[in-house]
Amino acid sequence: MYAVKQVYSPFKPELTFRRSTAASRTWKHGFFWQTWVPSGSKVICTPGSIRAVISNDDKALEQPNKETDNKEVNGTVLSSTSDKLGRGGIDVRAVITIRKKMKEKINEKIEDQWEYFINGIGRGISIQLVSEEIDPETNSGKSVRAFVRGWLPKPSNNEHIFEYAADFTVPFDFGNPGAILVSNLHGKEVYLMEIVVHGFDEGPIFFPANTWIHSCKDNPDDRIIFRNQAYLPSQTPPGIKDLRREDLLSLRGNGKGKRKPHDRIYDYALYNDLGNPDKDEELARPALGCEKWPYPRRCRTGRSPTKKDPNCETRVEKPHPVYVPRDETFEEIKQNTFSTGRLKALLHNLIPAISATLSSSDIPFTCFSDIDKLYNDGFVLKSDELNEIAQNPFLGNLMKQVLSVGERLLKYETPIVIKRDRFAWLRDSEFARQTLAGVNPVNIEILKEFPILSKLDPAVYGPPESALTKRLIEQELNGMSVEKATEENRLFILDHHDMLLPFMEKMNSLPGRKAYASRTVFFHDRANMLRPIAIELSLPQSPSSPGEKRVYTHGHDATTHWIWKLAKAHVCSNDAGVHQLVNHWLRTHACMETYIIATHRQLSAMHPIYKLLHPHMRYTLEINAIARQSLINGGGIIETCYSPGKYSMEISSAAYQNMWRFDMEALPADLVRRGMAVEDPSMPCGVRLVIEDYPYASDGLLIWSAIKEYVESYVDHFYSEPNFVKSDIELQTWWDEIKNKGHFDKRNEPWWPKLNTKEDLSGILTTIIWIASGQHAAINFGQYPFGGYVPNRPTLLRKLIPLENEHDYEKFIRNPQLTFLSSLPTQLQATKVMATQDTLSTHSPDEEYLGQVSHLHSHWINDHDIVELFNRFSARLEEIEEIIHLRNKDVRLKNRSGAGVPPYELLLPTSGPGVTGRGIPNSISI
Repeated sequence: MYAVKQVYSPFKPELTFRRSTAASRTWKHGFFWQTWVPSGSKVICTPGSIRAVISNDDKALEQPNKETDNKEVNGTVLSSTSDKLGRGGIDVRAVITIRKKMKEKINEKIEDQWEYFINGIGRGISIQLVSEEIDPETNSGKSVRAFVRGWLPKPSNNEHIFEYAADFTVPFDFGNPGAILVSNLHGKEVYLMEIVVHGFDEGPIFFPANTWIHSCKDNPDDRIIFRNQAYLPSQTPPGIKDLRREDLLSLRGNGKGKRKPHDRIYDYALYNDLGNPDKDEELARPALGCEKWPYPRRCRTGRSPTKKDPNCETRVEKPHPVYVPRDETFEEIKQNTFSTGRLKALLHNLIPAISATLSSSDIPFTCFSDIDKLYNDGFVLKSDELNEIAQNPFLGNLMKQVLSVGERLLKYETPIVIKRDRFAWLRDSEFARQTLAGVNPVNIEILKEFPILSKLDPAVYGPPESALTKRLIEQELNGMSVEKATEENRLFILDHHDMLLPFMEKMNSLPGRKAYASRTVFFHDRANMLRPIAIELSLPQSPSSPGEKRVYTHGHDATTHWIWKLAKAHVCSNDAGVHQLVNHWLRTHACMETYIIATHRQLSAMHPIYKLLHPHMRYTLEINAIARQSLINGGGIIETCYSPGKYSMEISSAAYQNMWRFDMEALPADLVRRGMAVEDPSMPCGVRLVIEDYPYASDGLLIWSAIKEYVESYVDHFYSEPNFVKSDIELQTWWDEIKNKGHFDKRNEPWWPKLNTKEDLSGILTTIIWIASGQHAAINFGQYPFGGYVPNRPTLLRKLIPLENEHDYEKFIRNPQLTFLSSLPTQLQATKVMATQDTLSTHSPDEEYLGQVSHLHSHWINDHDIVELFNRFSARLEEIEEIIHLRNKDVRLKNRSGAGVPPYELLLPTSGPGVTGRGIPNSISI
């Protein structure tokens, strides 16, 4: 039993009971009867059926009405099935914090004044306290309801935040409130930040919300807000057990109908909204998430099918928003300061303006100074659609504006890859360094088999006994034998052959696209430097072509020197596509979406694992919806500007089918799988790196170990008994749904981790949090720093390497620089990619970084031990930041220090706003 203490209460609430919607005939606008009365009036409440504990078949049970006594307590009439509630009451107060829109139109400001008045007199919002204790007479939590009334002083100087009060008289044996039901009688939604209940002996009780409360006109059901106490399902207090189940049911929906903007429903759907066959047959795309094209599931929107393809869902074209559950949308602060405003400005205004300016003369770069002008001089955009961009103060890194009549000057920041050394991209050492410390450091793997290039085509290199082949290779190995190099783990490969070869013929049939399936072999020499020694470029066999495989080395004469540059450019183009479509989109964005949907559907907001994962789910569904609308869709920026073109998402699907495994998404397991580390129990993460100077891996393991330590301690705290994990119904259903619904096409794979022990749970959670934070940061925020200079990382090439018997070979001999530049993306393609990469590499001013808690979520849990665990996690991340700074100053680590070499900072935990090339946000928020 919790004691309560009296506080002054100028308002008189009435005691009500929550009735099952199914059982109620008089429920209207969230109430059973007219409840607003002047202070001092008597309220005679006829008790009805309260919501019973929801049974397994989700049916509400109805309790018979009983005669009751209605007793007046301090001027408020209490009604109960038991006389015990009539012995007296204690006044408590709930303080409700509401946030208003930052930008409003005139009519909205007038509406707000009216809303402010209505709330003040107690006609706009009602709340109902629900006790953790159950009333044995009704088999449900004790409850009392009151209107939000009165105006309190603003809690800060923030003109957009308002506080109101609701006062309750609760019986002495009411117990502690565990939930609050909120009903919004306004005609529009309101943003509820939190509710704090004062008057109980334990001090203020926090009910963190940070949620949109729908109007009862849109949905008559109350919103359920739980206090900041974590409970496993079996530990849920009886008074709120039914509400826990009810809240989860409301989030799952029934799988039917088109979702409305105010809905908070999480469900699964195929990736069948990328094409638009009704607009153009060329924009038709296959649905992903089937036997032929397997894929993770996305959030269901319920839109109707297209006319020409019943398996394809109709699209919502920009600038109209795609549905995501209401609380997944960007908060207005984020919209105005960065993400939606910036991304929409980019996609809806800047990209069309670039196209309008350059498409009429979409020409290749003819000299390197053309590229340099993008940073030094910029170019004029003539468009009337740039007003939004011109007025957005947070687009500083994207462009510097030079005002002139009707014109804007687009001027890019100099990317870090050429900021210190503009010629670094030309060198083999930099080409190799970026496989370990660039934007895509997750594809390089060890080459263990003999002959040395057994992963390459033996028809090219000949059998092992071929003296010519072996001599050629050993020349590149500084005289070391191939056997010795293999034995000493000095041979590595960047293999984009098997993934791309099945699509090569289709890709090369696209206008302005020419590509090879590539393999690149690297040698790690005794000076601990990695360098490329051979590149194999392959074309597939076709009815009109016998296929072709050629091997290139860097050579020593001018001709082979330039051909080697072209070969490296093709490798970089393949790497850019695999990075964007597989490692970035598929393995972080798309897979994280399934974990988020399952978490909301199966884990109550009271569940400790929900509370652990909540910061790592922020904004991901919204950014993914924007990407499906404008980036990865048919005709979108990825298809327009990357080598795979219209086959981009098919390649992503093939990669999911052939290589994606949840158990290999853990950083140590991925490193071991690729042969970049070996198991070593004496090391902190159980692995030892094969290449010590591997910045992504060495820094990543520090972040991984910090997350792992925090998660293990967190799990130990809540799962104190060995059987708690297996007996946690919500947790088991959550993991089952991730496997069988979110990854339906992979549901029968034997490699899915079991979920029987605390160790199993900690491993699964560490992997998910790593994917959302460190892994995404490492492969996202370097996009502009490395890709912003087109020759360093072209996203497509438009020509094959000229052969001696071809007409273009003579042109190449006369002007190799022009051949190289004309093979790169056009000025239009390059500029669109640079604008997109700049935006996707930019941190918001209100970013929430790993180990930090936003002030909006400062009361996320009421558990001192967990707060201490989190503080230790934060302190450890600060230590890691210092360790990384010291590593970047270590002259022995050539991949992160040296003349002109940018330090490796992508896994530094914190960052300021903008394109910084560092910082680990909690979630995939861009």
